[in-house]
Amino acid sequence: MSGNNVEEKVNHASNSKGISLPMTRVKLIMKSSPDVSSINQEALLLTTKATELFVQHLALSSFNNGSGKDQTLLYSDLANTVEEKETFQFLTDILPKKILVRDYLKLLEENPIEEADN
Repeated sequence: MSGNNVEEKVNHASNSKGISLPMTRVKLIMKSSPDVSSINQEALLLTTKATELFVQHLALSSFNNGSGKDQTLLYSDLANTVEEKETFQFLTDILPKKILVRDYLKLLEENPIEEADN
């Protein structure tokens, strides 16, 4: 398979309805890593498609586990799914459960943070 043929297939796949995420944005995110010097078109296509599938899986799981009100997906549905499902727990820092300030202050009163001795 020639390099030109592969590039045509990648361009065709990215232009078809198979991918809805913008590949230029994915490439920009990939290049933001200091370990990445160049990105192969095939790797970009596969990473973009994998990202899209992951986001769809997270959204569908959250929707199915969600409150089901008005057939909408809420932030709280995403946060609950991330907290409850082991598969998504690596996202707990990115999608934390929302907490009211008064609830946070109450938690701080119940569990005071001990300061380290200087």
